[in-house]
Amino acid sequence: MNSVKQIGRASVLMASLLAGCSLAPVYERPVLPVAKEWPAGLAAPAPAGKEATPAQQLPWQAFFRDEQLKQLIGMALEHNRDLRVATLNIERARALYDVQSADRVPNLNLAVGGARQQVPDAVAPGGNGGRASSYSAGIGLTAFELDLFGRVRSLSDAALQQFAATEEAQRAAQIGLIAQVAFSYESLAADEQLLALSQQTLRNRAAAHERQIRLQLSGASSEYDLRQSESLLESAKVAVLQAQRQRALDENALALLLGHALPPTSVPGAGKRWDGEAIAPLPAGLPSDLLTARPDIRQQEALLRAANANIGAARAAFFPRISLTSAFGTASNALSGLFAAGSRAWTFQGQGVLPIFDGGRNRANLKGAVAERDIAVAQYEKTVQSAFREVADALAGHATLGEELRAVRAQEHAEQVRHDLAKLRYESGEASYLEYLDAQRALFGAQQQTIRTGLAELQNRIGLYKSLGGGWSTIEL
Repeated sequence: MNSVKQIGRASVLMASLLAGCSLAPVYERPVLPVAKEWPAGLAAPAPAGKEATPAQQLPWQAFFRDEQLKQLIGMALEHNRDLRVATLNIERARALYDVQSADRVPNLNLAVGGARQQVPDAVAPGGNGGRASSYSAGIGLTAFELDLFGRVRSLSDAALQQFAATEEAQRAAQIGLIAQVAFSYESLAADEQLLALSQQTLRNRAAAHERQIRLQLSGASSEYDLRQSESLLESAKVAVLQAQRQRALDENALALLLGHALPPTSVPGAGKRWDGEAIAPLPAGLPSDLLTARPDIRQQEALLRAANANIGAARAAFFPRISLTSAFGTASNALSGLFAAGSRAWTFQGQGVLPIFDGGRNRANLKGAVAERDIAVAQYEKTVQSAFREVADALAGHATLGEELRAVRAQEHAEQVRHDLAKLRYESGEASYLEYLDAQRALFGAQQQTIRTGLAELQNRIGLYKSLGGGWSTIEL
């Protein structure tokens, strides 16, 4: 038994000593293919202060302050199938890495065998045939490769980086899921507001149309005014149907994200209005911060490192490959004497293979590995550029949507006052019915625009949180 332990220790030591060489290129992170500052004129989303926590350090439970939305996000993180697949991909990549890394150490096997054969005299050496038996038991390693040029190590490093990439992919999927649930939730809230507004407008116009019918029958109004009133009534019906359809579509989309039916108690009510305090403020930081903040960028960098390691494995294929096979145990021609004194047996075999002619296979593999690395560089740079644009777009929205929301609210207030004045003027006979109808149309349009702009402002803030890499960290509720 001591001899077996000595063989195992010697094999591990030999593997450790010979695995230090690697032919993989020295990894260098590509130069940042974006500007060092955000585009000029974009305001910071939050003033500097203790309350402005970087997005990647701000858990989604602290960013979102709507309890209903938090519950829905929790359901989605638990039941969403796309996120579940991303999580299972991590387990698969971990298993593949374990398989690949196992080749870096000797694999010891216990082997027990027995054979019995009948040999005719005509074919037996010396013409002495008969029955023969053989039994063996031992521990050994089979075809262990001495990693002189780092081929096995490079393959193991590539598998490790692939594993790391799947972890980052899962985090990126989680960020996208959280943001999409928030988008859909706020869209559904806006749908409820638009539907309630359309239904109220329909009731008002139906009452006004009934009045126009009575006036026209009494000769106090023209058919032209009646048709104008009828047109407004039908347009209100169209608006109600459109709002109902959009609400159903957004509800179905949210249910898909959650992974099951939307709980009735989690549907936002029509009374939910845009509140600037519904989410936490965020600082934008610098473009270089995205390299450590966004999982999708870290994912692409891990894939780039994996491609870089594969070049090392492709280069090592040009050099000799040496493998060892050895065994230590006992052997006997009788089962009863298998462990008797003097039955010890051992074997040791080394094999070296040097490629001489392979039809250009190794050279083609190296060219392919280099091309894969160059592709990974381009994909990494494109991911960085896309991330830069997402943040710049969100900052551009922040710089304008806040003022736009205040403007449309002021416009809605002005149209409400104009509508009330037009109604008084029409009822007192100082204005035509056409003037009153125009005020109705303008007020309805301004009210719809206020809801839509409020939704755009809120979704832009959510998009900024997502684009800055927020949403994959979590806290215990």
